[in-house]
Amino acid sequence: MPIVVSKYLIGRKFVGLALWPFIIVKSHRLKEDTTFVNHEEIHLTQQRELLVLPFYIWYGIEYLIRLIQYRDANRAYRNISFEREAYCNEDDLFYLKYRKMWSFLRYL
Repeated sequence: MPIVVSKYLIGRKFVGLALWPFIIVKSHRLKEDTTFVNHEEIHLTQQRELLVLPFYIWYGIEYLIRLIQYRDANRAYRNISFEREAYCNEDDLFYLKYRKMWSFLRYL
């Protein structure tokens, strides 16, 4: 998984994102942050198992549903099933080795 450093491709609120097949980060420091990289690798795995485009569609729809549900953008983002899985497991650097397919569904 290639990691690209670019301060121009990411909005002000984000420090990085997984955009198949890349991880895009704002600073070189983040390339060395194993927890952050693991979080983004979890997203790349989610994207791959949903064949990429459906991941982004699902992500957007779920974000809108959570935004209506919570009426708070940050809380909506944190409660997207893909984010919940990634945040809950980002510290486990072996998570992707034993993760079962479609594991994000447990976080709906």
